[in-house]
Amino acid sequence: MDYQVHESAIVDDGAQIGSGSRVWHFVHVCGGARIGRNVSMGQGVFVGNKVTIGDNCKIQNNVSVYDNVHLEEGVFCGPSMVFTNVYNPRSLIERKDEYRDTLVKKGASLGANCTLVCGVTVGAFAFVGAGAVVNKDVPDYALVVGVPGKQIGWMSEFGEQLDLPLSGEGKVVCEHTGAVYTLSGQTVRKSEAA
Repeated sequence: MDYQVHESAIVDDGAQIGSGSRVWHFVHVCGGARIGRNVSMGQGVFVGNKVTIGDNCKIQNNVSVYDNVHLEEGVFCGPSMVFTNVYNPRSLIERKDEYRDTLVKKGASLGANCTLVCGVTVGAFAFVGAGAVVNKDVPDYALVVGVPGKQIGWMSEFGEQLDLPLSGEGKVVCEHTGAVYTLSGQTVRKSEAA
């Protein structure tokens, strides 16, 4: 075994966990889970059967990654943030065959206590603020806050807000990396330094 598991954690037979990953106190990883390399799962994390977690993700304390949630490489899940997988749950009605897929793309950050309503896609390097409720797709590099979640800006891959309008045309250079971010309409794209 080339990953760490705390003695209080439960990793069911069949779970795949990549090298260098860390499974901390009271974590439960179900047997169907597919977890990449160098993933950190904090205290009290639950990972369902139909879940994929990419390399270098950080899942902070008290996060449940339910079935049909898929995290690409480098996703950050803040403490106590919430995923769902049934859109209209009722205790008295079985809806396990109605799970909706949730996809969080490479490098996105999900702030503490935010909620993702199932069926959404969070774009690459997007940033969801603490406590936000996301009920629709989030574009790449978007900064979303509030209830319901509303885009208020754009974020760099370095994790700082970009000086760009929400829509239109614009260009800005990241002072930390030299990368160039170009806004065209309602889409931001990154290119390396010129």
